[in-house]
Amino acid sequence: MNDIIYASATRIAQAIRHKEISAEEVVQAHLDRIGQVNEALNAVVQLCADRALSEAKAADEALARGDSVGPLHGVPMTLKDSLDTEGIISTGGTKGRESFVPSEDSVVAARLRAAGAILLGKTNTPEFTLAGETDNLIYGRTNNPYNQERIPGGSSGGAAAIIASGGSPLDMGSDTGGSIRMPAHFCGIAGLKPNTGRVPRTGHIVPYGMGAVDALTQNGPMARYVEDLTLTLPIISGPDWRDPAIVPMPLGDPADVSMDGLRIAMHTDNGIKTPTPETQEAVRSAARALEDMGAVVEEVTPDALEMIPDITANLNGGDGRAWVRRLLDRAGTTEISPFLQNRFDSAEPISTERFSQTLELLDQYRSLMLGFMEDYDAILCPTAAIAACPHGETWSDENKSAFTYTGAYNMTGWPGAVVRGGTSLDGMPIGVQAVSRPWREDVALAIASRLESALGGWQKPEL
Repeated sequence: MNDIIYASATRIAQAIRHKEISAEEVVQAHLDRIGQVNEALNAVVQLCADRALSEAKAADEALARGDSVGPLHGVPMTLKDSLDTEGIISTGGTKGRESFVPSEDSVVAARLRAAGAILLGKTNTPEFTLAGETDNLIYGRTNNPYNQERIPGGSSGGAAAIIASGGSPLDMGSDTGGSIRMPAHFCGIAGLKPNTGRVPRTGHIVPYGMGAVDALTQNGPMARYVEDLTLTLPIISGPDWRDPAIVPMPLGDPADVSMDGLRIAMHTDNGIKTPTPETQEAVRSAARALEDMGAVVEEVTPDALEMIPDITANLNGGDGRAWVRRLLDRAGTTEISPFLQNRFDSAEPISTERFSQTLELLDQYRSLMLGFMEDYDAILCPTAAIAACPHGETWSDENKSAFTYTGAYNMTGWPGAVVRGGTSLDGMPIGVQAVSRPWREDVALAIASRLESALGGWQKPEL
């Protein structure tokens, strides 16, 4: 197969099963590509080449014997360094875990490997995943493949950068305020934040049980193509009987979702930060494409979005980041990154009464948003107000409110999918976000898939 490094994981799995190409050839091709681009990107921070090739050879032998194989048999993948991987250093970007080698896989890693996927290596993440840029004191900064002076986003920036560059067809991110969807937007790939309670976080650097923040975080897939998000979601979903937030809810099939008559609320400005004209046009182009497919699109902005800044600040920092200090203590970290220090510096402890009021406001926000969605099947909106900015400018006064378009749906817990829908004036990708009703990942994925076909989706970077 030509250009196997740019094929979808779905197509790679088919090719291996049909013996059009061997798993060993596929893995070697991706390892070669990582070798070509990683010096420029610093996206892959731990490489397990020998192990990957050994597993690929075993995968080929299993096929030759006629063994029953999983849906990802022989497919290479990378995994975000926030996820534990047995026998491979898993730092979570924090110095206290610089040489930490887990004795078992995270649940997500174990499920993917059981489905036949082969781990190539770990991808970079900011410390404890708590930044919109991917940089830490262990591995340094990761660069955007479309412009190395720009951020790939965070916290799944290493994953997005290597996927966009052809070094991996698949990775798993985690998303507390946009950490899957914003890197997908910045690097022009596809990403899904599943519904809260869908995918276990057992074995993640920020585990279940972190109090109020617990309700915001979810693991989810990242790939160049939407079909791979659809392929992997059932594999990683469902209770592990350890993460108490996981609900055994059925998954719908995106193939069964028709655009004809689908009710979509579209907005290009959340009233907090006005996006660039190119970003707004990307959303409008997506809306026009969906209308051409039969969807009913109405331009309307949920009033409740104006509540986001206050709730976010008080929910994440209202305890003075005591929950982050607990993470530091568990990891044994004493020296922290500037990005994490910024989190502490910006956190203002609030009274227990005000924190209780914040939780009440959060429930009010969720209720208002549910009421809004009574009339719609999905929301179409920007992923961020800007395309990838230069390194170090994520939390500038000008940019810090540009990233409120994703956190809105961490607070509702709803699914959100991102796919490339346009290009900025300086050539950077622009993603479009489709958010669906609770537990309806099938709708978000169906919209993203149709938009990928209509607007072009991922484009190869010149790297």
